Amino acid sequence: MASPRHFLQIKDLTREELDYLFERTRIIKARFKAYQRHWPLQDRTLVMIFEKASTRTRLSFEAGMHQLGGSAIYLNTRDSQLGRGEPVEDAAQVISRMSDVVMIRTYEQEIIERFASHSRVPVINGLTNEYHPCQILADIFTFIEHRGAIQGRTVAWIGDSNNVCNTWLQAAEIFDFKVHVSTPPGYEVEPERAGLHGTSHFREFADPMDATRDADLVTTDVWTSMGFEAENEERMRDFADWQVDADMMRVARPEAVFMHCLPAHRGEEVSAEVIDGAQSVVWDEAENRLHVQKALMEFLLLGRVND
Repeated sequence: MASPRHFLQIKDLTREELDYLFERTRIIKARFKAYQRHWPLQDRTLVMIFEKASTRTRLSFEAGMHQLGGSAIYLNTRDSQLGRGEPVEDAAQVISRMSDVVMIRTYEQEIIERFASHSRVPVINGLTNEYHPCQILADIFTFIEHRGAIQGRTVAWIGDSNNVCNTWLQAAEIFDFKVHVSTPPGYEVEPERAGLHGTSHFREFADPMDATRDADLVTTDVWTSMGFEAENEERMRDFADWQVDADMMRVARPEAVFMHCLPAHRGEEVSAEVIDGAQSVVWDEAENRLHVQKALMEFLLLGRVND
C-alpha cells in the first residue's frame, strides 16, 4: 500500500503542485458558479476532527466535500475517545480505516504529525498553533484572481507572528515573493518555529508603516489567537499601534489589496474603514477557502486529473 500524501505544512507540496492546485481551483470554482455538478469524490468520506472551535474551517470543508459528491463527518475531541485519553496513534489507525481523508484542527503541530504518521489516508492541517496552510492557499489564490502572479510581489504582515504569518513566510520561499513583517517587541518571527530555510524572503520592521510602504498586499490577524486568551489584556496594550488603518493602506501601492483570515475585530487589528473598504478582498478570500480545499482534497485522493 502506497503511503498517502499529507498536507501538514504548505511546503509539503512543490511549487509545481501548488500551481496545479490553483489551476484546478479556478476550474472547480467556475463550475460551482455555473451550477455544474462536479462529483469526483462520490462515495468518499471526510472525517473532520476539531479540538479548536471553527466557523470557516468546518463550513468550507463540510460543504466542499458534499459539493465533490462525498460526505463529511464532524468529530469534536470532547465527544470522542480522543478527549478521554485515547492515544493519537490508535485513533489514527481506526479513523483512517473508516474514511478516505482526515482534516484536523488542533493545537500542537506534533499532534497532527503523530496522527499522519499512523494514518492510511491523507491528513490535512485545518490549523495548528504553528501553521495554517489551507488559509494561505486561499489567500494566494485570491491574490492571483485579483492581481495576477504573486512572484516578485511584497506582502506586508502587520501584527502577531502567529501560525498564519509562519505560513506566509513558508509560501514566500516557495513562490519567491517578499514578506515585510512588523510586530511589537517580543512578538517577532522565530525562523526555526516557522520552518524556514533562510531569511532572504522576509524583513522585519519596527515601524508598521515602513513594513507596509509599497506593499502589494497588506494582511493581518487578530491580536489574540485561540489558546492565548490569558494574554488578551497585555496584547491589547502591546499591539495598540499595529492597527491596519487608512493611513497605513495609503503608503502601500495604490492597487494593494487588504486581507484578513477572519474573524476580525474592527477597531483592534483593523479599522472598519479598511476591512469594509474598496481595497478589501476578505469576502472573496473567505469563499476561496471552499474552492482551494476542494481542489486539495481532489488532488490528495485522485492525483492530477484532466477534465
